Amino acid sequence: MKLVVGLGNPGPRYAATRHNAGFRVVERLARRHGIALDQARFRGHLGRGRARGVEIALIEPQTFMNRSGSSVLEALDGLGIDDPGAALLVVYDDLDLPFGRLRVRPGGGAGGHRGLADIQERLGRDDFPRLRFGIGRPPPGEDPVAYVLAPFAPDEEEALGARLECAADAVETILVEGVTPAMDRFNPAPAE
Repeated sequence: MKLVVGLGNPGPRYAATRHNAGFRVVERLARRHGIALDQARFRGHLGRGRARGVEIALIEPQTFMNRSGSSVLEALDGLGIDDPGAALLVVYDDLDLPFGRLRVRPGGGAGGHRGLADIQERLGRDDFPRLRFGIGRPPPGEDPVAYVLAPFAPDEEEALGARLECAADAVETILVEGVTPAMDRFNPAPAE
């Protein structure tokens, strides 16, 4: 069993915001594999199924971004996952990557992302894979908090579907082939 966690904030107010890119990747993966995120468990919306032959659980914590760790910890315990380094994947937005760019990492620091930092603090470790989804930097003078809690720009929203598909491909690659092949395939900048 692998656990894929998409980070975001609950409720319709935040659904289309940049900060919910993790939720949107998990939702894309769920649709692709016919997995309903309809179980209210582990302080989140949970769905279970298979993706390319791998048994997976998908969860969207409903604890708000900065408290995601409690949901993840409960899910790992409840699903009987003993080694997050081998069975956990966290998907989240990243200001430091251009819009739509992907970055797969096997572990490391939170890079200022409070949702990821909370997970690391609750688990007491940072050696689990993650997929960062680029949302780009705010324009000069714009508050970064307001920027991440705003919807994507119309041109970004138009391109978002293809980038979410690519992110779902990256998740599947991590699940089936591992982190290194996913890094090799998805970390380089896409050809213009």
